[in-house]
Amino acid sequence: MNEHESKNKPSEREDELTLTNRQGHPVTDNQNVRTVGNRGPTTLENYNFLEKISHFDRERVPERVVHARGAGAYGIFEAYGKAGDEPVSKYTRAKLFQEPGKQTPVFVRFSTVIHGGHSPETLRDPRGFAVKFYTEDGNWDLVGNNLKIFFIRDPLKFPDMVHAFKPDPVYNAQDMKRFFDFVSMSPEATHMITFVFSPWGIPANYRQMQGSGVNTYKWVNEEGEGVLIKYHWEPLKQGIRNLTQQEANEIQGINFNHATVDLYEAIERGDYPEWELCVQIMSDDEHPELDFDPLDPTKLWPEDQFPFLKVGKMTLNRNPEDYFTEVEQAAFGTGVLVDGLDFSDDKLLQGRTFSYSDTQRHRVGANYLQVPVNRPLKRVATNQSGGQMRIEPDRAPAQNPHVNYEPSSLGGLKEASKTGKDHEPHYNAKLVRSPIDRQNNFKQAGDTYRAFEDWERDELISNLAAALVQCKDDIRERMISYFTEADTDYGRRVAEALKEADMSMAANGQGKASADAAARKAEQEGHEADPY
Repeated sequence: MNEHESKNKPSEREDELTLTNRQGHPVTDNQNVRTVGNRGPTTLENYNFLEKISHFDRERVPERVVHARGAGAYGIFEAYGKAGDEPVSKYTRAKLFQEPGKQTPVFVRFSTVIHGGHSPETLRDPRGFAVKFYTEDGNWDLVGNNLKIFFIRDPLKFPDMVHAFKPDPVYNAQDMKRFFDFVSMSPEATHMITFVFSPWGIPANYRQMQGSGVNTYKWVNEEGEGVLIKYHWEPLKQGIRNLTQQEANEIQGINFNHATVDLYEAIERGDYPEWELCVQIMSDDEHPELDFDPLDPTKLWPEDQFPFLKVGKMTLNRNPEDYFTEVEQAAFGTGVLVDGLDFSDDKLLQGRTFSYSDTQRHRVGANYLQVPVNRPLKRVATNQSGGQMRIEPDRAPAQNPHVNYEPSSLGGLKEASKTGKDHEPHYNAKLVRSPIDRQNNFKQAGDTYRAFEDWERDELISNLAAALVQCKDDIRERMISYFTEADTDYGRRVAEALKEADMSMAANGQGKASADAAARKAEQEGHEADPY
């Protein structure tokens, strides 16, 4: 046996399709990170996850792996000083929220998620909604999407999800067979699929869409008491608008950069878009009275039980001067929090918190925080040094330049004093690899389906049938079973629409698995031309 054959031979406990990590170790659980109890927190020694997500973060150079297509603008966030009718200080000591009328500069980057940097802005896809607050205590990044939920709940599955949604690695085109193969094996995605394949999957533009932090965070007050938080951006004067697939197709034929143009021109003419920041608040415990886990990012918190409380307003009023310098180099991270804001044990949030900043260090460089759009609007003093494209030392004016360590008695940097009591959550659970208990993957998908207007349900069924007609029978059957679990009418209508789509494709001589109708149409309808 030669060396090459030896390297490719599986071990005795493997077969030819056994999943391994880059070290060749067989992966026995590729669904769950290791956590303290099945709700978290996640522990640092998750080697397979760290290796997997670190490699994933470096898969594209220099374009973002996800959220590559984007547009951005500057503005102001104005605090109300309250959370609903109560003083906001009851829940958080974060300074930017405390005083009515207090203004904090912001930079916002909107984006599409899956497709590349020059892809059409009419494609069916979640939209990124990332806000950088330049607070007096340093930067806070609220990184989210236009939709309030997500496809998965465990960060170990994030690279797999994106691989399935991205173009095929052989012929470089997105393939619904691959997309729904993953989704049909991930029943927790049913709720998100219901949104994405409805008109909510194609917002009319960036100005007229909602935003959400998606994950569960915490607020912490002066006494160190924490509450669970969900963040939501609600458009004010511009309202919310979504597109049907046909409308999106027509717009794409005119201008596939329409959302970027719309945002830029609205701000240039002084029609400044506005959003109100609302929060939902829940006590920091497991809430056994709910039929879902409040840390599950595939779930909505019912608004009748956890009302939206208004905490401030954001207005975007200035366009960037240079796209690459500001929008492309803008770097966000879910771990960028200021005092009074904290993490929950949401597994997906904790995975994102490593991945996002790791991506920026790879993509923009180790000193990405010295790029002006990312730099805090306050003094920075660290003991970090070196690295590519270092602009200036992070040194305090009175600091001894010979001392780049702490502690020191020679004039080095010193620790800051605390502004409130530490938040100290208590844990008493085994370290396990396990999904959460209350998964309830289908109930909210059914609630969402029934809450849609008739035209939205019609569009949802049509879009799902057009995608699933390209898939093999077992994938279809799994998806229809999920839709039926969510709502009987939902499953029945998708099944009926699929039958009609099959008959239509058969009548056109394409067969149910054909995914190249557009290519055939171009070949058949293209106008002949003589060579020149």
